[in-house]
Amino acid sequence: MARRYGIVAASALEQAQREQAPLENQAFRPLPAPTGSAPFRLATSELEIPPADGARVLHFIGDCGGVLDPDPQNSVAAALVADLDSPPAAGAAALLYIVGDVVYFNGDESQYGPQLYEPYARYNRPIVAIPGNHDGDNSDNPSVPSLSAFVENFCSTTPHLDPQAEETNRDTMTLPNVYWTLSDPLVTIVGLYTNVPAGGVVEPNQAAWLAGELKAAPSDAALIVTLHHPPYSCDVMHGGSAGMGRLLDQAFATAERQPHLVLSGHVHNYQRFTRSLGAQQLPYVVIGNGGYHNLHEMASGAVAGLAVTNDTKLESWCDDQWGYLRLEIGAGAINGEFVAVANDGTVTPRSDTFTITI
Repeated sequence: MARRYGIVAASALEQAQREQAPLENQAFRPLPAPTGSAPFRLATSELEIPPADGARVLHFIGDCGGVLDPDPQNSVAAALVADLDSPPAAGAAALLYIVGDVVYFNGDESQYGPQLYEPYARYNRPIVAIPGNHDGDNSDNPSVPSLSAFVENFCSTTPHLDPQAEETNRDTMTLPNVYWTLSDPLVTIVGLYTNVPAGGVVEPNQAAWLAGELKAAPSDAALIVTLHHPPYSCDVMHGGSAGMGRLLDQAFATAERQPHLVLSGHVHNYQRFTRSLGAQQLPYVVIGNGGYHNLHEMASGAVAGLAVTNDTKLESWCDDQWGYLRLEIGAGAINGEFVAVANDGTVTPRSDTFTITI
Protein backbone atom coordinates (compact mmCIF):
# COMPACT_ATOMS: atom_id res chain seq x y z
CA MET A 1 0.00 0.00 0.00
CA ALA A 2 1.38 3.41 -0.98
CA ARG A 3 2.13 5.78 1.87
CA ARG A 4 0.00 8.93 2.17
CA TYR A 5 1.52 12.30 2.97
CA GLY A 6 -1.31 14.82 2.78
CA ILE A 7 -3.05 16.68 -0.04
CA VAL A 8 -1.48 16.46 -3.49
CA ALA A 9 -1.26 19.91 -5.10
CA ALA A 10 -3.54 20.32 -8.12
CA SER A 11 -4.51 23.27 -10.27
CA ALA A 12 -7.90 24.94 -10.34
CA LEU A 13 -8.64 23.30 -13.69
CA GLU A 14 -7.74 19.85 -12.37
CA GLN A 15 -9.93 20.35 -9.31
CA ALA A 16 -12.93 21.99 -10.98
CA GLN A 17 -14.85 18.82 -11.84
CA ARG A 18 -13.23 15.46 -11.27
CA GLU A 19 -13.97 11.83 -10.54
CA GLN A 20 -13.82 11.24 -6.79
CA ALA A 21 -13.25 7.82 -5.29
CA PRO A 22 -14.68 7.26 -1.80
CA LEU A 23 -12.12 7.00 0.99
CA GLU A 24 -11.97 3.93 3.21
CA ASN A 25 -14.01 5.60 5.96
CA GLN A 26 -16.67 7.04 3.63
CA ALA A 27 -19.04 4.17 2.95
CA PHE A 28 -22.54 4.71 1.59
CA ARG A 29 -25.10 4.81 4.42
CA PRO A 30 -28.68 3.52 3.93
CA LEU A 31 -31.28 6.26 4.06
CA PRO A 32 -33.84 6.43 6.87
CA ALA A 33 -37.49 5.88 6.08
CA PRO A 34 -39.42 9.02 5.07
CA THR A 35 -41.56 10.61 7.75
CA GLY A 36 -43.98 12.06 5.19
CA SER A 37 -45.63 10.85 2.02
CA ALA A 38 -44.26 11.00 -1.51
CA PRO A 39 -43.43 13.17 -3.38
CA PHE A 40 -42.02 14.72 -0.15
CA ARG A 41 -43.11 18.34 -0.50
CA LEU A 42 -43.48 21.00 2.18
CA ALA A 43 -45.16 24.34 1.48
CA THR A 44 -44.02 27.58 3.09
CA SER A 45 -47.61 28.03 4.25
CA GLU A 46 -47.21 24.85 6.36
CA LEU A 47 -44.32 26.59 8.11
CA GLU A 48 -46.70 29.46 8.92
CA ILE A 49 -44.79 31.78 6.59
CA PRO A 50 -47.19 34.44 5.27
CA PRO A 51 -47.57 34.99 1.52
CA ALA A 52 -44.84 37.09 -0.05
CA ASP A 53 -45.63 40.66 -1.05
CA GLY A 54 -44.01 40.79 -4.48
CA ALA A 55 -40.75 39.05 -3.54
CA ARG A 56 -39.61 36.17 -1.36
CA VAL A 57 -36.28 36.65 0.46
CA LEU A 58 -34.36 33.60 1.72
CA HIS A 59 -31.06 33.02 3.55
CA PHE A 60 -28.70 30.16 2.64
CA ILE A 61 -25.62 28.78 4.38
CA GLY A 62 -23.71 25.51 4.39
CA ASP A 63 -21.17 23.68 6.54
CA CYS A 64 -22.01 25.77 9.54
CA GLY A 65 -21.40 23.59 12.61
CA GLY A 66 -19.14 25.41 15.06
CA VAL A 67 -17.25 22.46 16.52
CA LEU A 68 -13.75 23.21 17.93
CA ASP A 69 -14.10 26.97 17.32
CA PRO A 70 -17.61 28.46 17.58
CA ASP A 71 -16.58 32.03 16.77
CA PRO A 72 -17.05 31.93 12.96
CA GLN A 73 -20.49 30.31 13.27
CA ASN A 74 -21.57 32.78 15.93
CA SER A 75 -20.36 35.70 13.78
CA VAL A 76 -22.36 34.49 10.78
CA ALA A 77 -25.40 33.85 12.97
CA ALA A 78 -25.17 37.39 14.36
CA ALA A 79 -24.98 38.78 10.82
CA LEU A 80 -28.06 36.79 9.81
CA VAL A 81 -29.99 38.13 12.81
CA ALA A 82 -28.87 41.68 12.00
CA ASP A 83 -30.17 41.22 8.46
CA LEU A 84 -33.55 40.20 9.90
CA ASP A 85 -33.58 43.20 12.24
CA SER A 86 -32.54 45.77 9.61
CA PRO A 87 -33.34 44.25 6.24
CA PRO A 88 -32.73 45.97 2.87
CA ALA A 89 -35.66 47.39 0.93
CA ALA A 90 -36.68 43.95 -0.35
CA GLY A 91 -37.59 42.93 3.18
CA ALA A 92 -36.54 40.37 5.75
CA ALA A 93 -35.80 36.74 4.96
CA ALA A 94 -38.58 34.21 5.47
CA LEU A 95 -36.31 31.34 6.50
CA LEU A 96 -32.78 29.96 6.68
CA TYR A 97 -31.91 27.02 4.40
CA ILE A 98 -28.78 24.95 5.24
CA VAL A 99 -27.21 22.97 2.39
CA GLY A 100 -25.72 20.28 4.62
CA ASP A 101 -23.20 19.62 7.39
CA VAL A 102 -25.34 21.11 10.11
CA VAL A 103 -23.49 19.28 12.90
CA TYR A 104 -19.85 18.21 13.13
CA PHE A 105 -18.18 16.02 13.33
CA ASN A 106 -20.65 13.27 12.64
CA GLY A 107 -24.22 14.29 13.23
CA ASP A 108 -24.41 13.38 16.92
CA GLU A 109 -27.64 14.25 18.70
CA SER A 110 -25.68 15.74 21.60
CA GLN A 111 -24.23 18.39 19.25
CA TYR A 112 -27.54 19.82 18.04
CA GLY A 113 -27.71 22.10 21.06
CA PRO A 114 -24.28 23.79 20.75
CA GLN A 115 -24.15 23.68 16.93
CA LEU A 116 -27.74 24.41 15.86
CA TYR A 117 -30.13 25.58 18.53
CA GLU A 118 -27.82 27.83 20.55
CA PRO A 119 -26.06 29.71 17.70
CA TYR A 120 -29.38 30.57 16.02
CA ALA A 121 -31.39 31.20 19.19
CA ARG A 122 -32.19 34.75 18.04
CA TYR A 123 -32.91 33.79 14.42
CA ASN A 124 -36.70 33.86 14.84
CA ARG A 125 -37.57 32.23 11.51
CA PRO A 126 -37.85 28.59 10.39
CA ILE A 127 -34.56 26.78 9.76
CA VAL A 128 -34.69 23.97 7.20
CA ALA A 129 -31.93 21.80 5.72
CA ILE A 130 -30.72 18.98 3.57
CA PRO A 131 -28.13 16.68 5.20
CA GLY A 132 -24.44 16.70 4.36
CA ASN A 133 -21.89 13.92 4.58
CA HIS A 134 -21.06 14.69 8.23
CA ASP A 135 -24.74 14.63 9.16
CA GLY A 136 -25.05 11.12 7.71
CA ASP A 137 -21.73 9.72 8.92
CA ASN A 138 -22.43 7.54 11.96
CA SER A 139 -18.84 6.34 12.43
CA ASP A 140 -18.74 7.93 15.90
CA ASN A 141 -21.27 5.29 16.96
CA PRO A 142 -22.19 2.72 14.26
CA SER A 143 -24.96 1.33 16.49
CA VAL A 144 -26.91 4.56 15.82
CA PRO A 145 -28.57 4.53 12.37
CA SER A 146 -27.31 7.09 9.88
CA LEU A 147 -29.15 10.44 10.00
CA SER A 148 -31.16 9.48 13.09
CA ALA A 149 -30.40 12.81 14.81
CA PHE A 150 -31.10 14.77 11.62
CA VAL A 151 -34.48 13.04 11.31
CA GLU A 152 -35.27 13.71 14.97
CA ASN A 153 -34.53 17.43 14.64
CA PHE A 154 -35.61 18.19 11.07
CA CYS A 155 -38.06 15.44 10.02
CA SER A 156 -40.38 15.10 13.01
CA THR A 157 -43.92 13.94 12.35
CA THR A 158 -45.10 16.71 14.67
CA PRO A 159 -43.18 19.75 15.92
CA HIS A 160 -41.95 19.48 19.48
CA LEU A 161 -39.24 20.81 21.76
CA ASP A 162 -36.20 18.56 21.53
CA PRO A 163 -34.19 18.27 24.79
CA GLN A 164 -31.28 19.94 22.98
CA ALA A 165 -33.47 23.00 22.29
CA GLU A 166 -35.10 23.53 25.65
CA GLU A 167 -33.24 26.76 26.43
CA THR A 168 -33.80 28.24 22.95
CA ASN A 169 -37.52 27.51 22.54
CA ARG A 170 -37.24 26.26 18.92
CA ASP A 171 -39.47 23.37 17.84
CA THR A 172 -38.22 20.59 15.62
CA MET A 173 -39.01 20.85 11.91
CA THR A 174 -41.40 18.59 9.98
CA LEU A 175 -39.60 17.97 6.69
CA PRO A 176 -41.14 14.91 4.98
CA ASN A 177 -37.84 13.23 4.09
CA VAL A 178 -34.07 13.75 4.00
CA TYR A 179 -34.53 14.70 0.34
CA TRP A 180 -37.51 16.95 -0.20
CA THR A 181 -39.04 19.92 -2.01
CA LEU A 182 -39.90 23.34 -0.57
CA SER A 183 -42.89 24.85 -2.37
CA ASP A 184 -43.77 28.53 -2.52
CA PRO A 185 -45.77 30.52 -5.09
CA LEU A 186 -42.55 32.33 -6.09
CA VAL A 187 -39.99 29.52 -5.84
CA THR A 188 -39.58 25.75 -5.80
CA ILE A 189 -36.46 24.34 -4.11
CA VAL A 190 -35.66 20.69 -4.81
CA GLY A 191 -33.18 19.40 -2.21
CA LEU A 192 -31.12 16.21 -2.61
CA TYR A 193 -29.23 14.08 -0.10
CA THR A 194 -25.89 13.08 -1.64
CA ASN A 195 -24.81 10.77 1.20
CA VAL A 196 -21.41 10.22 2.85
CA PRO A 197 -18.86 9.08 0.21
CA ALA A 198 -16.48 11.57 -1.42
CA GLY A 199 -18.07 13.13 -4.49
CA GLY A 200 -21.55 12.06 -3.38
CA VAL A 201 -23.74 9.06 -4.20
CA VAL A 202 -27.41 9.20 -5.19
CA GLU A 203 -29.36 6.00 -5.79
CA PRO A 204 -31.67 5.56 -8.82
CA ASN A 205 -34.91 6.07 -6.88
CA GLN A 206 -33.78 9.51 -5.66
CA ALA A 207 -32.48 10.41 -9.12
CA ALA A 208 -35.88 9.54 -10.60
CA TRP A 209 -37.56 11.61 -7.89
CA LEU A 210 -35.35 14.57 -8.79
CA ALA A 211 -36.33 14.42 -12.45
CA GLY A 212 -39.98 14.12 -11.48
CA GLU A 213 -39.81 17.14 -9.18
CA LEU A 214 -38.10 19.25 -11.85
CA LYS A 215 -40.79 18.32 -14.34
CA ALA A 216 -43.62 18.96 -11.89
CA ALA A 217 -42.37 22.34 -10.66
CA PRO A 218 -44.55 25.31 -11.70
CA SER A 219 -43.23 26.92 -14.86
CA ASP A 220 -44.05 30.46 -13.71
CA ALA A 221 -41.85 30.42 -10.59
CA ALA A 222 -38.14 30.23 -9.85
CA LEU A 223 -36.65 26.73 -9.64
CA ILE A 224 -33.59 25.95 -7.49
CA VAL A 225 -31.76 22.66 -6.91
CA THR A 226 -29.71 22.11 -3.74
CA LEU A 227 -27.23 19.32 -3.01
CA HIS A 228 -24.33 19.05 -0.60
CA HIS A 229 -21.50 17.87 -2.88
CA PRO A 230 -20.80 20.56 -5.54
CA PRO A 231 -20.61 19.68 -9.24
CA TYR A 232 -17.98 22.41 -9.66
CA SER A 233 -15.31 23.67 -7.26
CA CYS A 234 -11.79 25.05 -7.73
CA ASP A 235 -10.72 24.63 -4.11
CA VAL A 236 -7.54 22.86 -3.10
CA MET A 237 -9.21 20.36 -0.72
CA HIS A 238 -12.21 18.63 -2.32
CA GLY A 239 -12.73 19.88 -5.87
CA GLY A 240 -15.92 19.45 -7.86
CA SER A 241 -17.79 16.19 -8.42
CA ALA A 242 -18.13 14.98 -12.01
CA GLY A 243 -20.58 12.36 -10.75
CA MET A 244 -22.93 14.96 -9.32
CA GLY A 245 -22.64 16.92 -12.56
CA ARG A 246 -23.76 13.87 -14.55
CA LEU A 247 -26.58 13.22 -12.09
CA LEU A 248 -27.98 16.71 -12.58
CA ASP A 249 -27.54 16.68 -16.36
CA GLN A 250 -29.42 13.39 -16.64
CA ALA A 251 -32.25 14.77 -14.53
CA PHE A 252 -32.38 17.94 -16.64
CA ALA A 253 -32.60 15.85 -19.80
CA THR A 254 -35.23 13.47 -18.42
CA ALA A 255 -37.40 16.31 -17.11
CA GLU A 256 -36.72 18.48 -20.16
CA ARG A 257 -36.31 21.24 -17.58
CA GLN A 258 -33.34 23.07 -16.09
CA PRO A 259 -33.37 25.00 -12.81
CA HIS A 260 -32.48 28.66 -12.57
CA LEU A 261 -29.83 28.04 -9.90
CA VAL A 262 -27.84 25.16 -8.35
CA LEU A 263 -26.63 25.58 -4.73
CA SER A 264 -24.11 23.37 -2.92
CA GLY A 265 -21.89 23.24 0.15
CA HIS A 266 -19.20 20.76 1.28
CA VAL A 267 -16.32 23.01 0.19
CA HIS A 268 -15.67 25.56 2.95
CA ASN A 269 -15.67 28.72 0.87
CA TYR A 270 -17.88 30.70 -1.50
CA GLN A 271 -17.67 30.22 -5.28
CA ARG A 272 -19.89 31.15 -8.21
CA PHE A 273 -19.73 29.58 -11.66
CA THR A 274 -21.77 30.30 -14.78
CA ARG A 275 -22.64 27.47 -17.16
CA SER A 276 -24.00 28.14 -20.65
CA LEU A 277 -26.75 25.65 -21.46
CA GLY A 278 -28.20 26.68 -24.78
CA ALA A 279 -29.61 30.16 -24.31
CA GLN A 280 -29.63 29.85 -20.52
CA GLN A 281 -26.88 31.05 -18.21
CA LEU A 282 -27.11 28.69 -15.21
CA PRO A 283 -25.24 29.70 -12.03
CA TYR A 284 -23.72 27.01 -9.82
CA VAL A 285 -22.97 28.50 -6.38
CA VAL A 286 -20.97 26.96 -3.52
CA ILE A 287 -21.93 28.38 -0.12
CA GLY A 288 -19.98 26.13 2.27
CA ASN A 289 -18.45 28.80 4.50
CA GLY A 290 -21.36 29.15 6.91
CA GLY A 291 -19.36 28.76 10.11
CA TYR A 292 -17.11 25.69 10.26
CA HIS A 293 -13.75 27.10 11.37
CA ASN A 294 -11.49 25.58 8.69
CA LEU A 295 -11.83 27.42 5.37
CA HIS A 296 -10.68 25.89 2.07
CA GLU A 297 -8.40 28.02 -0.08
CA MET A 298 -8.65 28.13 -3.84
CA ALA A 299 -6.29 26.04 -5.97
CA SER A 300 -3.51 27.59 -8.01
CA GLY A 301 -4.60 29.23 -11.25
CA ALA A 302 -8.03 30.28 -10.01
CA VAL A 303 -8.86 33.59 -11.67
CA ALA A 304 -12.15 35.29 -12.48
CA GLY A 305 -13.27 34.21 -15.94
CA LEU A 306 -11.36 30.91 -15.88
CA ALA A 307 -13.02 28.41 -18.25
CA VAL A 308 -13.18 25.25 -16.13
CA THR A 309 -15.02 23.28 -18.85
CA ASN A 310 -16.01 24.15 -22.40
CA ASP A 311 -19.31 25.62 -21.17
CA THR A 312 -18.56 26.73 -17.58
CA LYS A 313 -16.46 29.53 -16.12
CA LEU A 314 -15.48 30.63 -12.65
CA GLU A 315 -16.94 34.05 -11.87
CA SER A 316 -16.18 34.91 -8.25
CA TRP A 317 -15.08 33.48 -4.91
CA CYS A 318 -14.27 34.20 -1.27
CA ASP A 319 -11.93 31.79 0.53
CA ASP A 320 -10.72 33.90 3.46
CA GLN A 321 -14.02 34.79 5.18
CA TRP A 322 -17.26 33.13 6.15
CA GLY A 323 -20.71 34.36 5.16
CA TYR A 324 -24.19 33.73 3.86
CA LEU A 325 -26.16 34.02 0.63
CA ARG A 326 -29.23 36.23 0.43
CA LEU A 327 -31.67 35.58 -2.42
CA GLU A 328 -34.44 37.99 -3.36
CA ILE A 329 -36.84 36.04 -5.58
CA GLY A 330 -39.45 37.96 -7.54
CA ALA A 331 -41.77 37.22 -10.42
CA GLY A 332 -39.15 37.98 -13.06
CA ALA A 333 -35.72 37.58 -11.47
CA ILE A 334 -33.56 36.19 -8.68
CA ASN A 335 -31.17 38.70 -7.16
CA GLY A 336 -28.33 37.06 -5.28
CA GLU A 337 -25.99 38.66 -2.74
CA PHE A 338 -23.12 37.00 -0.90
CA VAL A 339 -22.44 38.71 2.42
CA ALA A 340 -18.94 38.09 3.79
CA VAL A 341 -18.41 37.87 7.56
CA ALA A 342 -14.98 37.99 9.18
CA ASN A 343 -14.13 36.00 12.30
CA ASP A 344 -14.41 39.18 14.40
CA GLY A 345 -17.95 39.77 13.11
CA THR A 346 -17.12 42.47 10.55
CA VAL A 347 -19.72 42.26 7.77
CA THR A 348 -19.04 43.12 4.12
CA PRO A 349 -22.38 43.36 2.29
CA ARG A 350 -22.58 42.70 -1.44
CA SER A 351 -19.23 40.91 -1.58
CA ASP A 352 -20.61 39.27 -4.70
CA THR A 353 -23.90 39.93 -6.51
CA PHE A 354 -25.67 38.35 -9.44
CA THR A 355 -29.04 38.46 -11.19
CA ILE A 356 -30.88 35.57 -12.83
CA THR A 357 -33.73 36.24 -15.22
CA ILE A 358 -36.71 33.93 -14.78
